[in-house]
Amino acid sequence: MNDLREQLAYLRRKVQQINQKFAAPSVSEPRPPSAPHSVEDYFPLRYFTDEYMSGEVVETPCGTHFETEKLYPRQRRHGIMDLSNLHELPDDLLQPLLEGFTRKVPPARWAFLDTETTGLATGPGTYAFLIGVGRICQDGFRVRQFFMRDFSEEPSLLHALNEHLADFEILITYNGKSYDQPLLETRFLMARRKPPFARLAHLDLLFGARRIWKLRLERCRLVDLENEILGVIREGDLPGEMIPYVYFEYLRSRQARHLVPIFHHNAMDILTLACLTGIVPWAFRAPEEAPLSHGADWLGLARWLLNAGRQTEALCLLRKAVEMRLPDELLFRALWDIATLEKRMGHYDAAVAALNDLATPQNPYRVQALEELAKHYEHRERNYEMALECTRNALRLKESEPLLRRAARLKERLSRPQAQRLHI
Repeated sequence: MNDLREQLAYLRRKVQQINQKFAAPSVSEPRPPSAPHSVEDYFPLRYFTDEYMSGEVVETPCGTHFETEKLYPRQRRHGIMDLSNLHELPDDLLQPLLEGFTRKVPPARWAFLDTETTGLATGPGTYAFLIGVGRICQDGFRVRQFFMRDFSEEPSLLHALNEHLADFEILITYNGKSYDQPLLETRFLMARRKPPFARLAHLDLLFGARRIWKLRLERCRLVDLENEILGVIREGDLPGEMIPYVYFEYLRSRQARHLVPIFHHNAMDILTLACLTGIVPWAFRAPEEAPLSHGADWLGLARWLLNAGRQTEALCLLRKAVEMRLPDELLFRALWDIATLEKRMGHYDAAVAALNDLATPQNPYRVQALEELAKHYEHRERNYEMALECTRNALRLKESEPLLRRAARLKERLSRPQAQRLHI
């Protein structure tokens, strides 16, 4: 019971902080002139202020809904990323990450999409009440947001979203393949409309981001990468778990000021998604130019390249990661990967050097390293004494049937006069 009371008290404090941050000016202060198409024109709400957001009610053949658009100028920086760099990304940047996709598509035709929903499920009971779509343009980065002021406006919102996505060829999301796209497909089908996603190539940036940063970061949520990778710390942001609560509170009270932090949260997610698109695909395309500074990140990228069959590049990054400060568990795994890869590529001396680094200190790969050294000395160098010594060292650490059979075979070989003469 105490835990529940504490959670409710925490939520009340959060809502109060948000209300205070976005509260309207006092009556004594002059009110700024209303814009021709302001939110307050369409929401009968006395608390909303034009300085935070403006937009218009859009009428479609399916009804009406609300839209707003914000420009982030190209001279703006979002953490370490200069937005002007987005327009200069190459047309073929995303090709290696889109299976079977061979066309060059300019950045202006990439749609960065994120949704805010009434719950976490993707079933028919969950609505996407706010859908944001970002695009790279000449003057910077634009985010258009489609909002339904009530559930009855969903058909109009979906109609407008469908028309808007017609301008794009590639859809970029963060966890969108598992969540945003299935949810929106359900909403389109519930509205008896054909979903627009079949014609769009879909890049879910979550998979690449996890490949690079999961070894170092405890979580790879978009907001975590925004903070840890881009160096952006949001102020006054609304926690994602509170967004459905705030939307339902708006439906009850019709006080639009509660919505401002949701629109801001959605726009920031999309802006961060665009900036990370300038990092993750670029790291996969040109790993030597990747803006990474931690050994664990280089190790993650190396494994990603290795899974893609790019062995030479992966080996270079593995060695680079080893030269940087790595926790012991990552260091030993990197050395094991180097030894395995060097052997696969026929670089036996380099493989033996890496295996020797693993054969002495206590680590999870020590027995495997000793066994690989025994195989090398037995089959490649015909040095049965060294092979037996490595096998015995491995048996002292962990006894197994393969090692016992190898030791017996090597002893039998060494008992032969010819074998003894070969190694005098």
